[in-house]
Amino acid sequence: MNAHSKKISFHDFQPELESFREAVLDGLSRKPKQIPPKFFYDKTGSKLFEAILEQPEYYIPNVERALLQKHADEFAELIEPGAILIEPGSGSCEKVQLLLESVLPAAYVPMDISGDFLQQSAFDLGQQFPWLHIYAACIDFTHKMILPQGVPQGRRVVFIPGSSLGNFDPLGVQHFLAGIHRLVGKCGGLLVGVDRKKDHATLNAAYNDAAGITANFNLNLLSRINNELNGNFERDKFAHYAYYNDQPGRIEMHLISLEDQLVNIAGQDFCFTEGECIHTENSYKYSPDEFISLANAGGFRHKKIWSDNNHFFSIYFLEAY
Repeated sequence: MNAHSKKISFHDFQPELESFREAVLDGLSRKPKQIPPKFFYDKTGSKLFEAILEQPEYYIPNVERALLQKHADEFAELIEPGAILIEPGSGSCEKVQLLLESVLPAAYVPMDISGDFLQQSAFDLGQQFPWLHIYAACIDFTHKMILPQGVPQGRRVVFIPGSSLGNFDPLGVQHFLAGIHRLVGKCGGLLVGVDRKKDHATLNAAYNDAAGITANFNLNLLSRINNELNGNFERDKFAHYAYYNDQPGRIEMHLISLEDQLVNIAGQDFCFTEGECIHTENSYKYSPDEFISLANAGGFRHKKIWSDNNHFFSIYFLEAY
C-alpha cells in the first residue's frame, strides 16, 4: 500500500437498486412523466457530465474556475484553517483542487451517488495531494448527509460548486440548506456556486451544445433503465429537449417521445404518445436577492458574494446561525 493510500477511505452508503426501480416505475406512472435527475449518474452518465463541462456553450465551469482561482485566499480565510471540507456531488473533484493548497483542510469528504466514479476520483485526488486525508462517501446526499466514521473534529464547511443547487425548486433549496445546516452546525459554513438569470439565448445554448453531449447525457438515462431494470427503450425513438422557462426561472430538460409507443420496464408496460415527455431535470437560476432570501430561510446568513464581470454566475460564502 502506498503511503498516500492510507489517507484515503471509502464508505458505501449507496441506496439499493430498488430505490432506482421504484423511482422509475413511480415517475413514469405520473402525469406528466418524470424521473429525478440524480439517476443520471451511473458510471457512463458521470463521464458524460464531465464532458458537458468541457463544451464551449456551457459557460459555468470557466467562469467559476476563474473566480475560484482569483479569490482562493479569500475563501480560505473565511473557511478557516483545519476545517473539514465536505463536497456533495463531488464528481471528478476537479474544482476543489483549486482551493486545497490555500485552504489546507484537516480532511476532505467527497460525496457522490456513483460509487465506482467516486472511488477513482478519490484515488486520483490522493495521488495529486498525498498529504490530504480523504473520506469518500458514496451516498444519496439529496436524502441524507452523514459524515463517515473517523472524520476528525473541526469546523465543517460544505462546498457546492457548479450549479447543482439549481436542481431543487425554491422550497427544495430551503430544505436542502436546512439539511446542510444540521450537518455543519452553528457557525459552520457553506461555499456555494449559483447560476444567475440572464439572456435566454445564452441559457438555451448551454443546455443544447452543438456536439450533442448534453443530449447523450439525457438519453443515457434510458440506457441505464434498459441495463438495470430490464427495460426495452429504443433510444432513437426519443429526443433531448431543453429550454428556458421564464415564469419559474429555470431550464427544463425533457426526453420527448417521437412516436406513439409502448415500453416495458421491469415487467410493467408504459404507453407514450407522440410528443409526450419525460421531465428529467430542472435547473433554476437565481438573482442574488432571491438566493440570499432562500439562504436566510435555510438558516444561513451571507458573508460575501463574488461574481464575474458579466454577472453570469456568483459564488456565495454563507455562515450558519
